[in-house]
Amino acid sequence: MATLHTRSSARLMMAPAVIMLLVWMAVPLAMTLYFSFLRYNLLTPGLEEWVGFFNYKYFLTDPAFGDALVNTLLLVGGVLLITVIGGTMLALLLDQPFFGQGIVRLMVIAPFFVMPTVSALVWKNMFMHPVYGLFAYVWKLFGLEPVDWLASLPLFSITMMVAWQWLPFATLILLTALQSLDEEQKEAAEMDGAGFFSKFVYIVLPHLARAITVVILIETIFLLSVFAEILVTTSGGPGTQSTNITYLVYTQALLQFDVGGASAGGIIAVILANIVAFFLIRLIGKNLEA
Repeated sequence: MATLHTRSSARLMMAPAVIMLLVWMAVPLAMTLYFSFLRYNLLTPGLEEWVGFFNYKYFLTDPAFGDALVNTLLLVGGVLLITVIGGTMLALLLDQPFFGQGIVRLMVIAPFFVMPTVSALVWKNMFMHPVYGLFAYVWKLFGLEPVDWLASLPLFSITMMVAWQWLPFATLILLTALQSLDEEQKEAAEMDGAGFFSKFVYIVLPHLARAITVVILIETIFLLSVFAEILVTTSGGPGTQSTNITYLVYTQALLQFDVGGASAGGIIAVILANIVAFFLIRLIGKNLEA
């Protein structure tokens, strides 16, 4: 009886938070789902009509959707590649004892705390500007013509911005995992004549597998909704070269005032994100069981 009473009390205390969470998530989702079946434009209020799956068909057959989907996958894949490889290298470097180690670690982690809008403005005006940016100055030192990064390589430029901001997160997670590695294993490998590369492949990398999976899972969930960097720098252009699904939904909703089409796009984005999350969770589950 005491156990039953304890469980009932725990559920009662948790109920307000659970109900609030459900309302916070379920009500906006239900409204978005409802609007996705309407022809609803803010420029023509009062003329809403039920159109069924027309908005979904319109969004999926829009040529911009294909470009946005490919750009989203390239952006996520590029950032993951840079942050996982770069984070592993930085973690290995920071794991070595050297003078000023604490300050260096703080400087490496610092970009993660910079707001995406500020980060994008810094990259746009201080680094990638074709006239007075740092990259243009370096190019001129070697007698080369400066590159207008955001015009000629927009998606690559945004990938670099986002990767710079997420690299500290990957480094921190991987460094924490690396510090839990038993030193005796590495010492035993060294006594057997193993070099740095052999130790990394057969000892360090398998030990970091779970941490790498966690980094990929968490980053992917957030990277699917990258928006600020695109809005501040390229506005999805030139054309749709740097438009991802999140920005496409934004243009549909706040630039074309098409609430119905934007709602359908939002639902499609949620479905795609959940599909990706499902496979990643299965992947991380297998790694944790191994």
